[in-house]
Amino acid sequence: MKFAISESSSKSAQIPPDATGTEFIRTARCHLTKEYLPKFRECLNQLSDEEVWWRPRETDNSVGNLLLHLCGNMRQWIICGIGGKAITRDRDLEFSERRKIPKAELLKTFEDTVLEVDAILEAFDVSKLIEVRHFQKWDHSCLYAISHVVEHVGQHMGQVIYITKLRKGVDLKFFDL
Repeated sequence: MKFAISESSSKSAQIPPDATGTEFIRTARCHLTKEYLPKFRECLNQLSDEEVWWRPRETDNSVGNLLLHLCGNMRQWIICGIGGKAITRDRDLEFSERRKIPKAELLKTFEDTVLEVDAILEAFDVSKLIEVRHFQKWDHSCLYAISHVVEHVGQHMGQVIYITKLRKGVDLKFFDL
């Protein structure tokens, strides 16, 4: 069976050279600020300060530890690695913290970090997406780093949602956000 390409479909509109990179950045920013951040807010609104630090076993992560970890990860990969700002990170403390930082403080730190990441991505020159930089102890493209952060936040968001549902036994109504 042969398929013919019509003249009109073969002459599609010219796509600007940076359109794919621009759309990738727009999509990453949308995931972080419009999809993930509201879900984290809703989960923290549902949980008490005590529940934010609850863990079924000592070896498991609490919502509080996950938020600290995500802030450290976003700072290291985007704020430092992409944005060029110097940071200090204590990754082990992100998981070992037991001070029970109030959820309002955790959420403020998380929101501020996401908004700083968003500002860096908004100003990012998409022609540098395949530029290789040093992140933690690895060399990766900026595209890889941004993709890694979005995926990483999404993975831990799923854990926070699960913990919230487990603790509260409610429908979080994310379609209403």
